[in-house]
Amino acid sequence: MQQNRKLIVISIMITVVISAAAFTNPPVEDPGFKNLKILPKNISHDKLIAIMRNFNQALGVHCDFCHAPSKDTAQKHPDFASDAKEEKGWAREMMKMTVKINKKFFEAKNAAIGDTTLSVNCFTCHHGQQHPDAPKMISEHQGLPATPAKEHN
Repeated sequence: MQQNRKLIVISIMITVVISAAAFTNPPVEDPGFKNLKILPKNISHDKLIAIMRNFNQALGVHCDFCHAPSKDTAQKHPDFASDAKEEKGWAREMMKMTVKINKKFFEAKNAAIGDTTLSVNCFTCHHGQQHPDAPKMISEHQGLPATPAKEHN
């Protein structure tokens, strides 16, 4: 009987120690994203996917527009960490630009890519196209001809 009590007490103590260790150091969720330079390193998977889908719609493109193909032929998805495509570098510059514009001109206190309250985003200029036609948009807005008249000497 005495031996059973000792076994029960030891079992309870082990359970308490294991439980305490599990709750005092919860595992940190590492989404495993590599090479994030503009977006936060601790971004959730759902938030990252939502931002990327917004890029897809705003530019009328798919993932492979910015992301290089995977070198692993068995891999269905592009190599998201790769910087092999020039478009990915441009996308980063555009992200920095929109954040800067929103902070400077629209006084967005916490401007960040993925913030749905931003005044300027990818769609503002791209309108679902890979490359914006800025001169046309500006001239149409101002009621001017789409192409400036050439000066004759």
